[in-house]
Amino acid sequence: MPKVTEEHLANRRKQILEAAASCFARNGFHRTSIQDIVKESGLSAGLIYRYFAGKDDMIIAIVEEWHTTRAATLAHDPLAGYLDLLRAVAAPEARQQRNLSMQAWAETIREPRIRDLARQGVDDHRAALEDLAPDGLIRVLVAIYQGLLLQAAWDDDLDVEAFVGSVRQLVEGRA
Repeated sequence: MPKVTEEHLANRRKQILEAAASCFARNGFHRTSIQDIVKESGLSAGLIYRYFAGKDDMIIAIVEEWHTTRAATLAHDPLAGYLDLLRAVAAPEARQQRNLSMQAWAETIREPRIRDLARQGVDDHRAALEDLAPDGLIRVLVAIYQGLLLQAAWDDDLDVEAFVGSVRQLVEGRA
């Protein structure tokens, strides 16, 4: 029997997570079944369970990937990276991720592992931005990100560049 490569395993895992993310964003976390993910991915339930014990593990893996991407965005130039995150979360093509983000936040109430992961995301932002502003302002910036995500989900007329410009002014002390 030929050995499966790490690349193949990573691609299969990515395929499962993309299918799960689509289903969660479209139907909500609790209304999505493993059978929905099977149908979306084209894979068998057995194969999916080989990678993930259940839906909670999938949402955790998805959020962990988001944290990794956001950390990379903030690493080089924290202010520019943060403003880029604001633009990205409000972009029309980010609709699925916004929907899924709100589903994940709702799960923080029910699932301690997801709550801990959300808390880690806030703490990671605080650490990444600590040279940019005092902790109180960084917490406001996290809340601005969260609020923009919500506004972008229901306000198609949102002027993202005006929003981002106002945030820049706030951070630079000109608001």
